Amino acid sequence: MSTDNTPAPGITDPAMEPPAPACVMCFNASDPTGAGGLPCDVAAVAAMGAHALPVTTTILMRDTAEIFDQHALDADSVTEQARYILEDVTVVGFKVGFLGSAENVSAVAEVLSDYAEVPLVAYMPSLSWLEEDQQQPYLDAYRELILPATEVLVGNHKTLTDFLLPEWDSERPPSARELAVAAAEHGTRYVLVTGVMLASKGTEQFIDNVLASPQGALTGEKFERFDAGFVGAGDTLSATLAALLAAGSELQAAVGEALSFLDQALDSGFRPGMGNIVPDRFFWALPPPEEGSEGDEPTEATSEEEPTTKGAPRRVH
Repeated sequence: MSTDNTPAPGITDPAMEPPAPACVMCFNASDPTGAGGLPCDVAAVAAMGAHALPVTTTILMRDTAEIFDQHALDADSVTEQARYILEDVTVVGFKVGFLGSAENVSAVAEVLSDYAEVPLVAYMPSLSWLEEDQQQPYLDAYRELILPATEVLVGNHKTLTDFLLPEWDSERPPSARELAVAAAEHGTRYVLVTGVMLASKGTEQFIDNVLASPQGALTGEKFERFDAGFVGAGDTLSATLAALLAAGSELQAAVGEALSFLDQALDSGFRPGMGNIVPDRFFWALPPPEEGSEGDEPTEATSEEEPTTKGAPRRVH
């Protein structure tokens, strides 16, 4: 009896293999909650049909309510992770989240400088939990080294105001365009500002999410505000946008789709512990609820993430 060891057609012939999905390299923290950081990036990028290449920059010590501490990796470890993959895989998009230290900011910026033609989406989370002697050098390095390479900077309105316009002293908050002007001074082309508080209409209050350039607002979506805390919303939005741009979507269309995806992920969010609600990045894969069944409504919580509603459409325009 003979055994035919001839491989099946196409299995070993790269020319006959199906094309790989768009590959997005994500520099971010290891988050044990799975809500933000690299676990979020992998899920959100996959949900867009792309493939994430996760590079760990720091390890967070946290639960779903707050961050307690971190252990940043050394810069050489971050660089080596990225370089080995970049020598092997063609990357068509970058996403930068929390990098852990000023040294890691410098290391990531050096890697990015060799791929200036690849679009970069950078997310600036709230770093209020970080000690001042770590926070200020990190922010200074980020302004000098990451912003010049950034296509779109994503962040909550308050966080971006504190970061880009720390001396702002007007009674009114800065507009998305004014934040874009401040970011452009460091080389960033666009900002996607989330959680912009709008005037109340009766008992309803709305928040705006605006893509802006130094010339003005370009597109956005308004959502009705709801007093529930979410963790991982900003990472979800920025990773989704990075994947869509990597796949070739035009910027304004990609922003609209990313905001819509976040809207639905938050609407389907779940509370795995005693803290905040986690967006469900795979809401679209779940079977529809049975008729007559009622989902649990979220309760009030405190979070740096943008609040939203649950259970009903929240898009205003």
